[in-house]
Amino acid sequence: MKNFSVTIIVVTYNGMTWINKCLGSCTNYQVIVVDNASTDETVSFIETNYPHVILLKQATNLGFGQANNVGIRYALNHGAEHVFLLNQDAYLVEDALEQLLRFQQSHTDYGILSPIHLTGNQQKLDRNFSNYMLKEKTGQFYSDFVLGNALAPVYEIPFVNAAAWLVSKTCLETVGGFDPLFFHYGEDDNYCQRVQYHGFKIGVLPKVYAIHDREDRVKEKTKIFSKMYFENIERQYKVSYANIHIDNKIDVKIQKLQKTILKLQLKFKFKRATDFKKELSILLRIKPLIALSREQNKQQGAHYL
Repeated sequence: MKNFSVTIIVVTYNGMTWINKCLGSCTNYQVIVVDNASTDETVSFIETNYPHVILLKQATNLGFGQANNVGIRYALNHGAEHVFLLNQDAYLVEDALEQLLRFQQSHTDYGILSPIHLTGNQQKLDRNFSNYMLKEKTGQFYSDFVLGNALAPVYEIPFVNAAAWLVSKTCLETVGGFDPLFFHYGEDDNYCQRVQYHGFKIGVLPKVYAIHDREDRVKEKTKIFSKMYFENIERQYKVSYANIHIDNKIDVKIQKLQKTILKLQLKFKFKRATDFKKELSILLRIKPLIALSREQNKQQGAHYL
């Protein structure tokens, strides 16, 4: 029997490699798939093999955050009390979601709960996830495992990526959805900042698991001043300057860059000055967007949903 108090939301984009395992792990729950205009067989496969999944096909790629907002909006409008955001390359293990749900229902101060993220072969912790659980962030997680201490029911952390998030309706109605400032990557950093700003906690349950099947991917090296370099720089600036926990110091960075560019020009290093001008143009372009984001996100409400 399906549990309708929680709705699983999966955003897909050319996800044929993983989608059968992903949806196959979600059979006891209502599932919404928001497809970001896939060009492979993802949509037809879901329609044929998972006809009970609610499939919301998008005409264009909305990005991770905005596609999730579409699914979240639909779920809340149809009575969901919790949503579980699951990556297309992630799979639930056994009764993970049921355990997360029970904990959140009795600990409403946790706006976001996550399981432990395992690698695809289930032999290791996902590398990025293991970094989120470092001692200085959780206090005791690794020590408890190594020393054989009793595990805490939950480990509070400042951030965990959104590959497997249980988010309560109360949190969503207070914090809102993902900020459209972000297209892909950075939106979960921003959301965690906002969740904590509005008084909710983020936690990981140490005996609950999900698989994040991504360890075989080759990470491309970023060349300085390449297109990817500037995309990464823009994302980092957005995460940093849109953080409503701290003062917005984007003007300070702009002034520093302007001075750097002037010095390079005086030394006839025009190529390097041009590269820094590109960085400066990014800051000038996103400055008003950052200001709007910060103003909106400091207010309580179901923003972006």
